[in-house]
Amino acid sequence: MSLPCKRRILCVCDTHPGSTSAHRVMSLRRLAQDVITFDFPSYHFAWKPLAVAQARLPIGPLIYRVNRDLLKMVRTHKPDVVWFERPTLFTRASVQQIKQTGAQTVCYNLDNPFGPRNDGVWYQFKKIFRLFDLHCVPRTADIVRYRNWGLNFVKVLLSFEPSVHFPPPPSWSDADRSRQVSFIGTPYEERPAFLTILGEDQGLPLVISGSTSHWQRTLRTDVFDRFFAEGPLLGDDYRKGIWRSRINLSFLTRLNEEDIAHKSVEIAACQGFLLALRCEGHLSIFQEDKEAVFFSSVEECADKCRFYLNRPSLREEIARRGRERAVRSGYDNDTQLSRVLCRLDGADI
Repeated sequence: MSLPCKRRILCVCDTHPGSTSAHRVMSLRRLAQDVITFDFPSYHFAWKPLAVAQARLPIGPLIYRVNRDLLKMVRTHKPDVVWFERPTLFTRASVQQIKQTGAQTVCYNLDNPFGPRNDGVWYQFKKIFRLFDLHCVPRTADIVRYRNWGLNFVKVLLSFEPSVHFPPPPSWSDADRSRQVSFIGTPYEERPAFLTILGEDQGLPLVISGSTSHWQRTLRTDVFDRFFAEGPLLGDDYRKGIWRSRINLSFLTRLNEEDIAHKSVEIAACQGFLLALRCEGHLSIFQEDKEAVFFSSVEECADKCRFYLNRPSLREEIARRGRERAVRSGYDNDTQLSRVLCRLDGADI
C-alpha cells in the first residue's frame, strides 16, 4: 500500500493519555500527518445533573460552547480533514459549516449508535452521520447498514498501539506472572455472573481488575472482596497487567454488536496468552489453538483454564504466534489508519 498524502488533520477526540483516541493521534503523526487536537470531552459538565442531562439529550445550551469553539478552531487552523471520534455533541449546522470550508470529514466511532442500546447520547449523531465524507466502520453489523444508506465507509479493525502494546522482556516467565486467570476490563452484560461462576463455583484462581465502583455495584460483596484486585489498570499498567497474567480472558459486548473484542487484539499484541469467547470474528483473525484459544461456555472456559495454567511452554508458544499474527496481518494502528487515509486519497483498498 502506498503512503498516504500529507494533510493537516484536526482530530476532535479524547486526548487524555492512554485513551485509544490519543493512540490514534500518535499513529496519524507517525504517518507524517500534521495533527491538531480538539479535546471535546473537556466540554462535559463536571456537575453531575448537567452531565447526565448532556449525555441523555445533548441539545441547546448544553452543547453550544463546544460547537462554537470547534468552528473557531476550524477557521483558525484551516484543516484539510476534520476527524471526529464519537461525535455526540456536534450539530448538523456545525458539520455543514465545516464542509463549506472545503475540509473533508471523517467519523471514527468505536461505539455503536445503531445497536439495541438506543442511548439518548446519540441524539445529535443521528442527525449528522449522513453528512460525513467517510465512516470508519469497525463491526460487520454496520457494513450492511452503511451500504444500504449509500454512505462511504472503510472497514477497520479495532487495532493495537505499537508504542503501548508490545511483548515482555525475553526472560519473562511464570515466575513473573502473579495473576493466574485474569480479566482486566468492565463489568458489561454477563461478565459478572460468568466470572463469579468461574472463580466461586469452578474454584479457579481468578483476578479481576477495572473500575472499583463499577465492579462493586455488579459483584456480590464477598465475591468482590475475594477476586477483585488493583483497581483500574491503564496505559503501561494495563500492558504489565497482561504480562503478569498466565491467562487473559476476553469477551464481546453484544449490545455494541461486537464481532471482535478490542481487548483480544491488545492482549495478543502484548504477547499475552489469550482465552477469548469463540465467535466468527475472533476465528477470522486468530487460528484457534495455534494463535489463541477460545471458549463457548463457562464450563469450557474453566476446563481450558485448568489445562493451560500449568503448561507455560504451550501458553508462551501460542502467545508468541498470536503476537506474530497481529503484527503480520496489520492489526496495528498505523496499518489500519493508513488504509483510511489512502481511501481519502481515492485509493481502492
